[in-house]
Amino acid sequence: MSFPSTAPLGPRERLMGRGPERTQLLERLTAMRLPDVTSAHPDLAFAALPAALRLPWIDADVFTTGVEVLADRYGDHGITRLLPPARVRVGIHAVTGSPFGGFHYPNQGYRHLQMAAIITAYGDLTVTPKPPGALVALDLLRAYAHDTLHFATFRRYRVFEGGIARVQYGLNARGPDGRSRSRRDEPNARSTRNLGILMEGATDREATAVARTTAERCGITRPGRGIDRLAFGDVTGKPDLGSSAFGTGIAESAYSTALHGFWRDITARYAATLRELGGDEHGELHRTIVSAMISGDRRSVGAWLEQRHGPKPFGAAFGVPRGHHGPFCL
Repeated sequence: MSFPSTAPLGPRERLMGRGPERTQLLERLTAMRLPDVTSAHPDLAFAALPAALRLPWIDADVFTTGVEVLADRYGDHGITRLLPPARVRVGIHAVTGSPFGGFHYPNQGYRHLQMAAIITAYGDLTVTPKPPGALVALDLLRAYAHDTLHFATFRRYRVFEGGIARVQYGLNARGPDGRSRSRRDEPNARSTRNLGILMEGATDREATAVARTTAERCGITRPGRGIDRLAFGDVTGKPDLGSSAFGTGIAESAYSTALHGFWRDITARYAATLRELGGDEHGELHRTIVSAMISGDRRSVGAWLEQRHGPKPFGAAFGVPRGHHGPFCL
């Protein structure tokens, strides 16, 4: 299976080098963007996003409304190209096993080298046909909005030792071999100084805002109990973590555990970082971070921080400590 032909580069992808080196880099990236990306999940049956939206148990009207919300919100950040739906594969049914799908399903998301995304439909993937529900569409929308922002984030590539190295991703200028030099958080950290976690938190804050606005526009309310209540709150950025069960079955429990872990390690740390760096009562710092991720120019974030914390605060907050030779964060 191969994807329909599309532009070989994303909207904010740049290639380093000149002449033959640049040509070689483009050829290699183009070749990597042809194969299917679902081989890592032989236990699932997949459909391209446009085909998945034609399934009777996915509310396509909710998703379509959400894409309108997404286009408006992301347009304010200067994003004019969304992730092509043909480059999104949705896991819709379990071939083997009894998995529980959704945003927190393992080993899915955006694959920048392949310029493609893997998503699984929310819920028990062994049940077919499924009852129709808006939550499946909202979860799908949140994942699509999340991966679209990854698609639109600035990247710079170069040839390195015969392969491809990503030497910049958003705010993170990486080493010549593509390894991140952003400092690693301590396991018990309440906030983050790791640029990868910072950008993941910013990305998902945008995605959940899109889902939350869509739910409000479509009149979708929080379910009364169980894992659907937990998932709805997570999708819309306001999970009821304290009172929600971890699920009644093994697959539901695993999904709930992953959801809680993402909230603890990504969402909560990002929110705490915004508070520590300036309060961000009106979302100004968050918007500055997102815009800088897309442009690849972090000077605007540095200027925002400098007004409040003095000279060179970006390096002080997020740079690699002098003499640091510990493990690189991927």
